[in-house]
Amino acid sequence: MDYAAAQEEPGYQGHYGGAPRDRDGAYHQGTVWGWLMGSFVLAHLPVYQDRNAALRFLEPLGKQITSHGLGTLSEIFYGDAPFTPRGCIAQAWTVGEVLRGWRATLG
Repeated sequence: MDYAAAQEEPGYQGHYGGAPRDRDGAYHQGTVWGWLMGSFVLAHLPVYQDRNAALRFLEPLGKQITSHGLGTLSEIFYGDAPFTPRGCIAQAWTVGEVLRGWRATLG
């Protein structure tokens, strides 16, 4: 499923915010979990063998590490552009998985 198709799914919420019930509804219906990028990159590399593409996937998180919590990465991001960071600003599993993907990409 591509990104545009996901936005058309019933219940999709591209922004995480509002009252607890609103946030709970968005948590798994459009919210982006940063820690999944590490696994995605690790799966992408052996299939496509394209390190430049893998680096392009990781690049936005490399920029985010200096903007929302210096030296760390957020727990979640909006599902809609510009993918604003949300949740806790320092999520260890996001940092660890992104670094694992980055290390594998850089060899």
